[in-house]
Amino acid sequence: MKWSLNELRQVGGQPIEVDEILQLEDALKKRRPDIIGASKAHVHGLFSVDELGVLGYLQVNITLILPSTRSLEPVTLNLDFDLTEHYISHHEHDLSYFEDTDVVIVLKNDILDLDKVIEDNILLQIPMQVLTTAEKRADFEMPTGRDWNVISESQLKKIQEEKTELDPRFAKLQDFFSENSEE
Repeated sequence: MKWSLNELRQVGGQPIEVDEILQLEDALKKRRPDIIGASKAHVHGLFSVDELGVLGYLQVNITLILPSTRSLEPVTLNLDFDLTEHYISHHEHDLSYFEDTDVVIVLKNDILDLDKVIEDNILLQIPMQVLTTAEKRADFEMPTGRDWNVISESQLKKIQEEKTELDPRFAKLQDFFSENSEE
């Protein structure tokens, strides 16, 4: 679904309601080849036009199938998120009207492509670490091999804390320089 900024401005003060089912699986796989599968995306929300441009409030719901980042087993990931973005013309150069926290998208050729907007935001919502239900459990045994093993962050912190503890054999030497500097 595409709109030009001029089309949206002609609507006037009335918000444009959106309730669409988008088939984005092929586009998502093209941009991120590790995606195994994707359901149709349900997009519900509205666009409102003001003097600054177009403001979109959208809710997106989609289910993705991705490989586990640890074992490569398929994981079903349900994404349900909201997004609020401002869309402005590529002719607009003054962004001082917007807050630092506002998401402002400059539209190429002044065309708002809903599919592209939703694709971008779905890809942004995919977490860095995708784990199966079993891998999320605390008692899950991490993969190991010959002369290597995978450890959790908590195990790594514990190892680092142990390394910072002073060897008792060197405890007397700890204050060696502080005593000599007083003389």
